[in-house]
Amino acid sequence: MVDGMLIVCHANMCRSPMAEYIVRRLLGNPSVPVTSAGTHALDGRPMHPYAAQIVAGAGADPAGFVSRELRPEHLTGAALVLTATRSQRSRCTALAPAALHRTFTLRQFGRLAAAAGPSTDPAEGPLRAAVRAAARARGRLQPAAPDADDLPDPLGGTPEDFRRCAEEIERSMRPVVALIGTAG
Repeated sequence: MVDGMLIVCHANMCRSPMAEYIVRRLLGNPSVPVTSAGTHALDGRPMHPYAAQIVAGAGADPAGFVSRELRPEHLTGAALVLTATRSQRSRCTALAPAALHRTFTLRQFGRLAAAAGPSTDPAEGPLRAAVRAAARARGRLQPAAPDADDLPDPLGGTPEDFRRCAEEIERSMRPVVALIGTAG
């Protein structure tokens, strides 16, 4: 995946696959590739049943989804890397230091995107332009509490916990999708 968006969580069975499908739906643009992986994933596992219910309820088919372990080439090939937690962001940048300036937590990037102005160079591609615009917004935002960047893991919770997680993903991703739209 070159110039796509990569979403990362722990096992690639709950948060990152829900985010992958939510972002695809919000973008409505198949020319922007969106994939996911997990820092501790086992390749080939299905999506968690509650996560699959969320995805199916939004009109997508989760049947073909399989988890995949995060690899350095996933990170080096992505224009934007979004993680569920700060710890996963650190893991990503340790695996591929060159990805540092385009790796954020999902919630952090949502705040930056909401504060960003439109891209001034759409020729660089919509995701890369969105990353540059969000990075420029960093200096205009007050620092958030560290735990404000982490998306809680619904694993072990109820279907309602998964629904709340999906709502938080969508809330965080709406300004990201809007920013990508102004760039491309």
